[in-house]
Amino acid sequence: MHESDDDPFADTGDDDEYSFSADAIRHDIALHASSWAPETGDSSGFPEVDESVSTLDINGTGPHSPSSSSPPSESEMDDAELDADFSQISLSDPPNGLDHSPAVDEEHEAPVDDPPLSNGDSHPYPNVVIDFSKSHRVTVSTSGPDADSWTAELPSPRVHSTQSSYSEPSEIAQERSSPSPDDASSSEPPIPPPPIPPPPSSAPAKPEHRPVRSSGPSALEKVRSKTRPPFLPPKNRQEDEKHLFEWEGMMKHARAQAEKKREALKARRLAREKKVEDSLQLWEKEIVPDWKVVHKNAALRKLWWQGIPTKLRALMWANAVGNSLALSKDNFRTCNARAKRALAAGSFPSSALDLIDQDISTTLPSLHIFHHETGPLYGELKDMLCAWVVSRSDEGLGYTLGAAKIAAMLLINMPVQQGFIVMRNLLERHCLRSFFGGEGAKDEVEAYYRIFDTLLADGMPKIYFNFKQHQISPAAYLPDWLVPLFLQHLPFEACARIWDVLLLEGDSFLYRASLGILAVLEPRLFFPDRTELLELLRGENKAALEVAKREGRPLDGGRYEIYGVDEETLWERIDSMHDWWKDTTWTRLISRELPDL
Repeated sequence: MHESDDDPFADTGDDDEYSFSADAIRHDIALHASSWAPETGDSSGFPEVDESVSTLDINGTGPHSPSSSSPPSESEMDDAELDADFSQISLSDPPNGLDHSPAVDEEHEAPVDDPPLSNGDSHPYPNVVIDFSKSHRVTVSTSGPDADSWTAELPSPRVHSTQSSYSEPSEIAQERSSPSPDDASSSEPPIPPPPIPPPPSSAPAKPEHRPVRSSGPSALEKVRSKTRPPFLPPKNRQEDEKHLFEWEGMMKHARAQAEKKREALKARRLAREKKVEDSLQLWEKEIVPDWKVVHKNAALRKLWWQGIPTKLRALMWANAVGNSLALSKDNFRTCNARAKRALAAGSFPSSALDLIDQDISTTLPSLHIFHHETGPLYGELKDMLCAWVVSRSDEGLGYTLGAAKIAAMLLINMPVQQGFIVMRNLLERHCLRSFFGGEGAKDEVEAYYRIFDTLLADGMPKIYFNFKQHQISPAAYLPDWLVPLFLQHLPFEACARIWDVLLLEGDSFLYRASLGILAVLEPRLFFPDRTELLELLRGENKAALEVAKREGRPLDGGRYEIYGVDEETLWERIDSMHDWWKDTTWTRLISRELPDL
């Protein structure tokens, strides 16, 4: 084939015949590569290169071939996308090798079918148009008698987050906004450009953690010893299991022993109560006709200390307390009527009414007879307390927390009319009157604190010095015992027996019983922490409460029941005071601290 006159590759100065073939073209390109540099411009005689058509590499070994060049970086890709709409590709590879082009994302590669070729024809000189403005298509067309064209759809190029705030130059934006001829000739509808994602927020979102639940014991549980302190090395697994089994056996044996001890204590208490009830005939014969005989007869006095029969308790209590106020039998009816009128008129002190309800709610909860909804004695107890408030109003005194316990104990053993008279006379005794007298009796209360400190130092010096070291005075615990007459801290049976002796012996037995309680609690009183010591005196020691819960003991009785304080244990300590307790000492202390009494 001869070259035509207008062939740009023709060399007019050479008369030799030129063969137009692929080998000749490669040879000619290699000879004239330096003369095709962009700076030569139009001096080489070549027509101006259309920048909308990519440069071709016939054999795939040129400087833009994928096989000879490394993949461009992301910054180079961004510059190429901004400077021109097309990329340089190589035609030496099949069309499905477009994944080597930097403009195509490898993760979103689109398969392209090979264009059909005629038998015996080599690759012609194609025109390749890559339009990234709208449809992202690659169009390859060949010229010749068997001209053919094919189009491949490429996925949208990936938009990097660094370009989210980039604004295009006006020339590029105008060029993209104007339709191209290729787009006009194409029958496919244009595809809108992909949306630009919003810029990332300054604060990254925290990853959500799914809770993982272990299906078995943790690694710590597998090695942690339950029978050795944590500051020592763990035991062998077999040894730990052996010791744990032995510990469980010892705990089971200890619980069985504690239950056996409680059963024996209950049996002794029932036997003692039966003995007291069996002495009813002796009481009726020797004491009921003249109860004052007990002060002259030591045997009958000892019998009184053992407890009054239940049948005679109301009569003996009323006789022992007396009626120093000379109250009539209708005194309760009169005071109760005044209280009803005050409640109906709204003149009854609301603060006193609130204190009454609060006090009743904590009164002997284990008996359930003073419950505000189901208790059969709730109404009588509230009437009795309201009448007592009215009777004290003439003296300018209000309600004192703890009075509900005393009234409840009297209602259990006697009618409300008799109980009201006994209550008023009992609280007129000097010691109790001081504690129920409000702010006006503060000096007298301080004098009784000093008396108790003196008796404690004489009888229990270890406890006394321990309290002094922790700066705990009798004011921290003594009013909680004396105002409700021990009903809030001791078991009901122990309180009933204390009341039997208290009404006979007078105020001195209040202090003797208080010292007996400290004697029972003595092994628990030597705490290094003042707060823990006060919690124990209030009956709120956490360790003792946990032990009581584990053993299944009720917690609605006396607060000191969790410490093992019961009637038998307490009276053992009280009886042991006969060696050093003297009534003359009490009289001497009263004369020194309260000379006007």
